[in-house]
Amino acid sequence: MRSELLTLSGKGSEEYGYRLAHRLAVEALARIEDIEEQCRRCGVRYLREQQAIALDYLNRSYLIAYPDGRVTLEGRDEEVPLLDKILLLHYVTQAKGTPLSGQLISFKELPEGTNYFRTYYQRAIRPLATYFGEEPDRLLKMAARLGGEKSDYGDVSVTIDALSRVPLTLVLWRGDAEFPAEASIMFDRTITDYLPTEDIIFICQSTSWRLVKLLQAGGDTPDHRR
Repeated sequence: MRSELLTLSGKGSEEYGYRLAHRLAVEALARIEDIEEQCRRCGVRYLREQQAIALDYLNRSYLIAYPDGRVTLEGRDEEVPLLDKILLLHYVTQAKGTPLSGQLISFKELPEGTNYFRTYYQRAIRPLATYFGEEPDRLLKMAARLGGEKSDYGDVSVTIDALSRVPLTLVLWRGDAEFPAEASIMFDRTITDYLPTEDIIFICQSTSWRLVKLLQAGGDTPDHRR
């Protein structure tokens, strides 16, 4: 089932699309007969006594009630944004359990990646280049707050496990007087066995802006939202 995250235009249509996507994802969760096996495919835990799925997303802990699909931040009263709920439900319901390949691909190698590239670039790549391009080492510091580990691409790169089976490798090339800073995000080749392309755009966007917000908040202070 494809998500409707980016397929509808106009404010009213967008809101309707999000609500519909959420309802369909909740229904898909309720149809799963062996939830413990599906959790194994996702690399997450099923808490039998609580009848809930426990998973981490960008270094924050969430619970998804089964089978009703209610998504909450573990131990907090903070409301989870609708798009985050949709993403987490899609991940849990669509995961195939494919082992990570260790082979990285670019966004344009994803299904319809070329068609969606402009949207993806504006929402996920431009913030990285704009806020971190002049001082790429700041990316390493902010990414460490999300459990990121240094990689060996570009001038600076870091891999963040946005979800347990969805590692994102963020790459920066430092800007100078002749060329502007540039950025990229690479994915394990198996990512489409866990999320559709529309949701991949959203998880990249969320990751980029989470890093920007950490930077704007000073970066060295505790993330009280965890």
